[in-house]
Amino acid sequence: MTTIDPNLYLHNQSTSRTPSPELGKDQFLQILMTQLQNQDPTDPMDDSQFISQMAEFSSLEQTMNMANSIDQLVQNQTVSPVIQNSHMIDKEISYQAYEQETGAALDIETSNVVAVSQHEGYAVLELENGEKIYADAVLQINHPNIEDGDSATDVTGPSPEGSE
Repeated sequence: MTTIDPNLYLHNQSTSRTPSPELGKDQFLQILMTQLQNQDPTDPMDDSQFISQMAEFSSLEQTMNMANSIDQLVQNQTVSPVIQNSHMIDKEISYQAYEQETGAALDIETSNVVAVSQHEGYAVLELENGEKIYADAVLQINHPNIEDGDSATDVTGPSPEGSE
């Protein structure tokens, strides 16, 4: 014979509830249905009052959906590492190169960024020389000088050596 778990008895369940200051669409619909079920059959709810409540419910639902959509849009735009690092496209960057097999540090290399992608939530810069590096590995960002084809450091003020 199977036994019933005593934890499932109603008297063992928590009867307290935490009131919420917000009225969601489910609670609103539940109140409306309770009101319809418990109305006096000899004096039913006025049609205009019922229509007003339904319009209020519809407005509440649309407002909640719009708020959720805006929240999702803002979250997608502020979190994307591709958007945050897209300004690096066509910039010349310097980065520390490493030996892939041993992990030993090599010389500092320079290349132009041709694309920005995302891998496991991190921005990956695709370089003109075929390398792919994480954006946080960049040591310096340069932009090409249009007049003479040279690169100029993308910082303001004097250089660290004191020459300009």
